[in-house]
Amino acid sequence: MMKSNLLMNFTVDKDSKKVKVEREFAASVEKVWAAWTQKEILDQWWAPKPWKAETKTLDFTVGGYWLYAMVGPEGEKHWARADYKTIDIQKSFSAQDAFCDEDGNVNTEWPRSVWTNTFNGSGDLTNVTIEITYDELADLEKTIEMGFKEGFTAGLENLDEVLERQV
Repeated sequence: MMKSNLLMNFTVDKDSKKVKVEREFAASVEKVWAAWTQKEILDQWWAPKPWKAETKTLDFTVGGYWLYAMVGPEGEKHWARADYKTIDIQKSFSAQDAFCDEDGNVNTEWPRSVWTNTFNGSGDLTNVTIEITYDELADLEKTIEMGFKEGFTAGLENLDEVLERQV
Protein backbone atom coordinates (compact mmCIF):
# COMPACT_ATOMS: atom_id res chain seq x y z
CA MET A 1 0.00 0.00 0.00
CA MET A 2 1.28 3.46 -0.85
CA LYS A 3 1.78 5.82 2.07
CA SER A 4 -0.26 8.51 0.32
CA ASN A 5 -3.37 6.30 0.61
CA LEU A 6 -3.15 6.11 4.40
CA LEU A 7 -5.56 8.24 6.40
CA MET A 8 -4.10 11.41 7.92
CA ASN A 9 -6.33 13.99 9.59
CA PHE A 10 -5.02 16.88 11.70
CA THR A 11 -7.69 18.99 13.38
CA VAL A 12 -7.33 21.94 15.75
CA ASP A 13 -10.39 22.60 17.92
CA LYS A 14 -9.79 25.90 19.68
CA ASP A 15 -13.11 25.73 21.56
CA SER A 16 -12.14 22.54 23.38
CA LYS A 17 -8.38 23.40 23.38
CA LYS A 18 -7.55 20.14 21.60
CA VAL A 19 -5.56 18.88 18.66
CA LYS A 20 -6.83 15.64 17.15
CA VAL A 21 -4.68 13.56 14.83
CA GLU A 22 -6.01 10.46 13.11
CA ARG A 23 -3.39 8.39 11.34
CA GLU A 24 -3.54 5.02 9.67
CA PHE A 25 -0.54 2.66 9.44
CA ALA A 26 0.01 -0.36 7.20
CA ALA A 27 0.87 -2.69 10.08
CA SER A 28 -0.80 -4.72 12.81
CA VAL A 29 -1.88 -3.18 16.11
CA GLU A 30 0.85 -5.22 17.82
CA LYS A 31 3.60 -3.64 15.68
CA VAL A 32 2.20 -0.10 15.86
CA TRP A 33 1.73 -0.37 19.65
CA ALA A 34 5.34 -1.53 20.03
CA ALA A 35 6.52 1.45 17.95
CA TRP A 36 4.83 3.86 20.39
CA THR A 37 5.92 2.09 23.59
CA GLN A 38 9.44 0.69 23.09
CA LYS A 39 12.42 3.06 23.19
CA GLU A 40 14.40 1.13 20.57
CA ILE A 41 11.62 1.77 18.05
CA LEU A 42 10.54 5.24 19.28
CA ASP A 43 14.08 6.53 18.80
CA GLN A 44 13.92 5.53 15.12
CA TRP A 45 10.89 7.66 14.22
CA TRP A 46 9.80 10.17 16.85
CA ALA A 47 11.86 13.16 15.64
CA PRO A 48 11.44 14.84 12.24
CA LYS A 49 14.59 14.44 10.11
CA PRO A 50 17.35 15.64 10.29
CA TRP A 51 16.62 15.58 14.03
CA LYS A 52 16.62 12.32 15.96
CA ALA A 53 15.13 11.16 19.24
CA GLU A 54 17.36 9.80 21.97
CA THR A 55 15.76 8.08 24.96
CA LYS A 56 17.45 8.50 28.33
CA THR A 57 14.88 6.39 30.18
CA LEU A 58 11.52 4.81 29.45
CA ASP A 59 9.32 3.15 32.06
CA PHE A 60 6.10 2.32 30.22
CA THR A 61 3.93 1.77 33.29
CA VAL A 62 1.21 3.86 34.94
CA GLY A 63 3.20 6.37 37.00
CA GLY A 64 6.31 5.78 34.88
CA TYR A 65 7.67 8.15 32.28
CA TRP A 66 9.63 8.54 29.05
CA LEU A 67 12.54 11.00 29.24
CA TYR A 68 14.07 11.80 25.87
CA ALA A 69 15.94 14.42 23.88
CA MET A 70 15.28 15.73 20.42
CA VAL A 71 18.83 15.93 19.04
CA GLY A 72 19.50 18.41 16.27
CA PRO A 73 21.96 18.16 13.38
CA GLU A 74 24.50 20.24 15.32
CA GLY A 75 24.14 17.99 18.38
CA GLU A 76 21.92 20.39 20.34
CA LYS A 77 19.41 18.68 22.64
CA HIS A 78 15.89 19.69 23.61
CA TRP A 79 14.56 17.52 26.45
CA ALA A 80 10.99 16.36 27.02
CA ARG A 81 9.14 13.87 29.16
CA ALA A 82 5.85 12.03 29.02
CA ASP A 83 4.34 10.88 32.32
CA TYR A 84 2.09 7.85 31.76
CA LYS A 85 -1.38 8.21 33.33
CA THR A 86 -3.34 5.26 31.89
CA ILE A 87 -2.41 2.15 29.90
CA ASP A 88 -4.77 -0.38 28.32
CA ILE A 89 -2.40 -2.75 26.46
CA GLN A 90 -2.70 -2.51 22.66
CA LYS A 91 -5.84 -0.34 23.02
CA SER A 92 -4.89 3.05 24.50
CA PHE A 93 -2.61 5.03 26.74
CA SER A 94 -2.46 8.58 28.01
CA ALA A 95 0.43 10.71 29.20
CA GLN A 96 1.14 14.26 30.30
CA ASP A 97 3.76 15.83 28.07
CA ALA A 98 6.25 18.50 29.14
CA PHE A 99 9.49 20.15 28.16
CA CYS A 100 12.18 19.59 30.79
CA ASP A 101 15.91 19.48 31.47
CA GLU A 102 18.09 16.40 31.03
CA ASP A 103 17.20 15.25 34.56
CA GLY A 104 13.46 15.40 33.82
CA ASN A 105 12.73 18.60 35.79
CA VAL A 106 9.71 20.18 34.08
CA ASN A 107 10.11 23.61 32.48
CA THR A 108 6.95 25.41 33.61
CA GLU A 109 7.57 28.25 31.11
CA TRP A 110 6.43 25.96 28.29
CA PRO A 111 3.00 24.49 27.57
CA ARG A 112 2.06 21.07 28.93
CA SER A 113 -0.54 18.83 27.36
CA VAL A 114 -2.22 15.49 27.90
CA TRP A 115 -2.00 12.99 25.06
CA THR A 116 -4.54 10.19 24.72
CA ASN A 117 -3.61 7.65 22.04
CA THR A 118 -6.17 5.06 20.93
CA PHE A 119 -5.26 2.09 18.69
CA ASN A 120 -7.79 0.28 16.48
CA GLY A 121 -6.72 -2.32 14.00
CA SER A 122 -7.91 -4.90 11.55
CA GLY A 123 -5.32 -7.21 10.04
CA ASP A 124 -2.46 -5.18 8.62
CA LEU A 125 -4.11 -1.76 9.06
CA THR A 126 -4.05 0.15 12.32
CA ASN A 127 -5.69 3.49 13.02
CA VAL A 128 -4.19 5.61 15.79
CA THR A 129 -6.24 8.50 17.15
CA ILE A 130 -4.20 11.01 19.14
CA GLU A 131 -6.03 13.62 21.18
CA ILE A 132 -3.85 16.33 22.69
CA THR A 133 -5.55 18.51 25.30
CA TYR A 134 -4.24 21.83 26.60
CA ASP A 135 -5.25 23.78 29.71
CA GLU A 136 -5.03 27.11 27.89
CA LEU A 137 -5.83 28.08 24.30
CA ALA A 138 -2.61 30.14 24.24
CA ASP A 139 -0.63 26.95 24.96
CA LEU A 140 -2.24 25.16 22.02
CA GLU A 141 -1.57 28.15 19.76
CA LYS A 142 2.08 28.38 20.91
CA THR A 143 2.59 24.69 20.10
CA ILE A 144 1.10 25.08 16.61
CA GLU A 145 3.26 28.19 15.98
CA MET A 146 6.37 26.15 16.90
CA GLY A 147 5.65 23.92 13.88
CA PHE A 148 4.07 21.01 15.71
CA LYS A 149 1.86 19.95 12.80
CA GLU A 150 4.75 19.80 10.33
CA GLY A 151 7.14 18.13 12.77
CA PHE A 152 4.67 15.53 14.02
CA THR A 153 3.51 14.75 10.48
CA ALA A 154 7.15 14.16 9.47
CA GLY A 155 7.64 11.89 12.49
CA LEU A 156 4.57 9.83 11.58
CA GLU A 157 5.96 9.45 8.05
CA ASN A 158 9.20 8.17 9.63
CA LEU A 159 7.08 5.60 11.45
CA ASP A 160 5.71 4.39 8.10
CA GLU A 161 9.31 3.71 7.02
CA VAL A 162 10.16 1.91 10.27
CA LEU A 163 7.09 -0.30 9.96
CA GLU A 164 7.87 -1.08 6.30
CA ARG A 165 11.37 -2.25 7.28
CA GLN A 166 9.87 -4.60 9.89
CA VAL A 167 7.78 -6.54 7.36
